[in-house]
Amino acid sequence: MTERSVVHSTFGIERFYPAAPAKVFFALSNPDAKRQWFTDPDNPMPGRFEMDFRVGGKEINAGGPKDGPIHVYTATYQDIVQDQRIVYSYDMLFGDVRISVSLATIELFAEDKGTRLVLTEQGAFLDGHDTSDTREHGTRVLLDLLGKFLRMEP
Repeated sequence: MTERSVVHSTFGIERFYPAAPAKVFFALSNPDAKRQWFTDPDNPMPGRFEMDFRVGGKEINAGGPKDGPIHVYTATYQDIVQDQRIVYSYDMLFGDVRISVSLATIELFAEDKGTRLVLTEQGAFLDGHDTSDTREHGTRVLLDLLGKFLRMEP
């Protein structure tokens, strides 16, 4: 029998982007824009991407290596305040195994001709399949990709 466990963790990440909050919000909320930056840099072509950006709407992003199991991110938007806040819950699966469940909040603050993004995530990491440190690292990579995307967009 597999030993079951859960590790609870909270982490926070801040980024400053030299773009208006409306532009950052657009990159987070528009499916065509998000598809361009919300990806695994080692496997940039997701197998599936769906996004219904509204309270109660779902986002699904699935992909993985050709010879390995698919990683599936499934989010539900819980709260949206235009250009200010996005709250969503999500789970991650590795193949058919649920590895974590999280609640995340992104806040956007106008600051010095740009935007301060504050992300807070509370996670339950299940049965030793994932860790808070790994998730925080992956989230930092994604926020760096968001920054690159914002610099490229006119």
